[in-house]
Amino acid sequence: MWADTLLALERAHLLRLILWGVASLVLGATLALFLRVRGDRSALLEHFAIQTAAWGAIEIALAANALRTLRLRDLAGATRLDRLLWLNVGLDVGYVLIGFTLLITGWQLGRRLGLIGAGLGVVVQGGALVILELGLASQISR
Repeated sequence: MWADTLLALERAHLLRLILWGVASLVLGATLALFLRVRGDRSALLEHFAIQTAAWGAIEIALAANALRTLRLRDLAGATRLDRLLWLNVGLDVGYVLIGFTLLITGWQLGRRLGLIGAGLGVVVQGGALVILELGLASQISR
């Protein structure tokens, strides 16, 4: 693969991450605001909204910083990217498992809806990151 092709794929991936982060931040903040304005008390939705907005903000910051420092890669740089990508996929799968752990624990501890909502938020964010990272991995492994 040529360095400029890899750069274009990496840039598109980072832009997708930023787009996902913006969507998550807006959705989480809107949901939290909506619950406050309506005066509804839903621990499940509140904690889901907090997780969604927080993950979105972090994803935006990390992807924007990576986009800002993006450069052409030589073979060693491409190899580092590939290894980092697979490390991230493993971490993302770990996030999903942690989210399921929170969800199951919240259910078993007497239906604690806040913990269940936080777990759902982590599962959604981790799952989306797995899909996005695997998308780039499949593109650069060709």
